[in-house]
Amino acid sequence: MSDFDPKTARAQVAIAGARGVTAGVLSDQPRKDVVRNGLFGSLLFLGIMIALAGLALLVGDNLIKGWPRLNMDLLTNGTSSLPANAGLHSAIIGTLWIMAFVILFIVPLGVGSAVFLEEFTGKESRFARAVEVNVQNLAAVPSIIYGLLGLAFIARGPLSLGFTVITASITLALLVLPVVILVSREAIRAVPPSIREGSMALGATRLQTVRRQILPAAIPGIATGIILAISRAIGETAPLIPLGAATFVTYDPSGPMSGFTAMPLVIFNWVKQPQEEFQVLAAAGIVVLLAVLIAMNSFAIWLRNRYEQRW
Repeated sequence: MSDFDPKTARAQVAIAGARGVTAGVLSDQPRKDVVRNGLFGSLLFLGIMIALAGLALLVGDNLIKGWPRLNMDLLTNGTSSLPANAGLHSAIIGTLWIMAFVILFIVPLGVGSAVFLEEFTGKESRFARAVEVNVQNLAAVPSIIYGLLGLAFIARGPLSLGFTVITASITLALLVLPVVILVSREAIRAVPPSIREGSMALGATRLQTVRRQILPAAIPGIATGIILAISRAIGETAPLIPLGAATFVTYDPSGPMSGFTAMPLVIFNWVKQPQEEFQVLAAAGIVVLLAVLIAMNSFAIWLRNRYEQRW
């Protein structure tokens, strides 16, 4: 059987054509602009290499320091006041519960808000401009402020949900929701206008156009925003401290209304301890946290790429 794929062939032809056009444009540029572009690209590459080298140094340092405790006991043992018996089991379960509800909140709210602002409000709408300004401002608010708001309005106050998993999830969802909205709006805005116009010209309603044309084309960019949001939420410690998240929990969280702890909190508590054994535990915990983050992001990226290929 032939392995010829029409979609792959069209993509290769499009890429080759784009490269040819780009090369033609660049060849017509003045010599001075070519030098400047090359210098700018070299500086960007150097900056990326420096950042990656620093990241590799930090990860390597924690990996070497925490290697003695990188074993199954770290993953299966619960929190303990004795460093030899301490582990991350309860914290890992709590983190997974929190992230599951964060995703459940930010996907419909973030994507729905972006679609409404881009497709169902006018470009000159005062309401849309006011929402956009406030979303951009909220994206720059320190995370501890969200923790205090969660304490005042979610754990206590009007909702009174207590110091539970659902409280932490809502608080972290509010923290990263502006990122999802902003990235999703950019992804929807990047969809060519011809897709909208063609769909409407064929008789589709605006809702059908959004559901069948705009959203499928914008899914890769939207998924990127969700991945970035999860990456930030999973490592946040400051918003969870005012919510009463315990660093010493002897049970696994069993649902949205149970008490909880999380990996960043446990690692934060270990770092504060004066014993050298806890410092080794903290280094090993950082490596496990990075591994969980990479695993979740890898799965999300795999889903995004698979959907993009199908589209």
